Amino acid sequence: MPENTPQSTQRKIASFAILIAVYVVFSYLIPKPISMKQEGWQLTGLFIAMVLGLILEPMPGGAFVLLCVTLSTIVGGVPIGKALAGYSDATVWLVMAAFFISRALLNTGLARRIALFFVRAFGKTSIGVTYALALSDLSLAWIIPSNGARSGGVVLPIVRSIAELYGSSPGPTADLLGRYLMMAVYQSVCVTCAMFFTGQASNPLAASMAKEMGYTITVAGWFMAGIVPGLCSMAVIPWVVMRMAPPVILKTPAAREFANEQLTAMGSMSRHEKILAAVFVMVCSLWVTKGAYHELDITISGLLGVVTLLMVGVLKWEDIRSEKSAWEMFIWYGGLVNLGKLLNETGVTKEFASGVVAMFGAQPWPILFAVALLVYFYVHYGLASITAHMLAMYVPFVSVLKAQGAPLGLMAFAFACFVNLSAGLTHYGTTPSPMFFAHDYVSFKDWWRVGFVVSLVNLTIWTTIGFGWWKVLGIW
Repeated sequence: MPENTPQSTQRKIASFAILIAVYVVFSYLIPKPISMKQEGWQLTGLFIAMVLGLILEPMPGGAFVLLCVTLSTIVGGVPIGKALAGYSDATVWLVMAAFFISRALLNTGLARRIALFFVRAFGKTSIGVTYALALSDLSLAWIIPSNGARSGGVVLPIVRSIAELYGSSPGPTADLLGRYLMMAVYQSVCVTCAMFFTGQASNPLAASMAKEMGYTITVAGWFMAGIVPGLCSMAVIPWVVMRMAPPVILKTPAAREFANEQLTAMGSMSRHEKILAAVFVMVCSLWVTKGAYHELDITISGLLGVVTLLMVGVLKWEDIRSEKSAWEMFIWYGGLVNLGKLLNETGVTKEFASGVVAMFGAQPWPILFAVALLVYFYVHYGLASITAHMLAMYVPFVSVLKAQGAPLGLMAFAFACFVNLSAGLTHYGTTPSPMFFAHDYVSFKDWWRVGFVVSLVNLTIWTTIGFGWWKVLGIW
């Protein structure tokens, strides 16, 4: 709906009215804990309104977070320097560096070359094409934190092209191949989001919140935690989707021919691609080996990669300036990181955990964990943002279970990874989902039906193989 229509204006006014009402009711009508200052309670009300605002979207997410950061100085008594401190957070700049390097991957064509290489290698069958594109997304998730950029910008166009190679278009011919590929590849994308620190833009936010609660999640640590359950899910999901929505076409030799033709047309790797590949490997190697072989901060490693690309001309300064997604992320992520820290300082999460423990104190933590994890997972039916979901529920759930004696490492990783897996439930679960769904190969009913069954598969794999693997790693 256009921004300036009467309906849009009315929706904005109604959304802001709801948010103001929520803030007023929480901050002034609900009694605050005795140990908390009124400013801290008002800051909590602002935070709750902010999370709801990210769902209602009366204005773009970054703009709304900036509004809340500004209001925190007024209603929460936060000094302006402290309110803006999130924009100097090292984790924020780590994600910025990853965005800039990902722009180089897209600009040079190296990201597309990687995807086509996998299709050429594994694209003999429809399920092989799915594995090839899932592996492409997995490879790019190491350095491209925007699942929309890598999945929607690189992988999705190839999915559509291969479907059309076999005469599968939206409508009567969707069942030939396109319907299966759209669902199977998208469900695999949700798994890659859960597997890496950089798998999805708000994953570092979870790591930041976990650190505030006393548990450090590193790039290498997330990789080790996610690799085994993630690969198991990626191996099983295409088969599950095939049983539920089998394509008519099972053999796809033309997919390999298509990939080969595209790679031939691209020619040999350019000088810029070769430099970028070397920088890509260097940055990822520095991230994974931190602590074992060196102490170089992961943000410095990322920024070192960016400035190297700028020095040799693979990245232009104009690329940095025009990377809208990165600067959008900078505004909302920097604001969210800091407001979350401020909330923790006010003692809100501690009070919440104490209250819940008082209510469920008789329950052992494994039972409470099982219930909490299911609630946390399936509440995503009502959410269109992984970030809003994580922001609203990650700290409270982890805090409550920590207070009940649950292993902090298990809680920190479980709630960080499972929020990404829950994005597979609906056609609006995260940024790429409406991009895939909009191609009209899959009906609403089929998308939700497959999403629910795949959710059961993911929950089974990650709570058995995943938790067992985490036990071996010493996470809990």
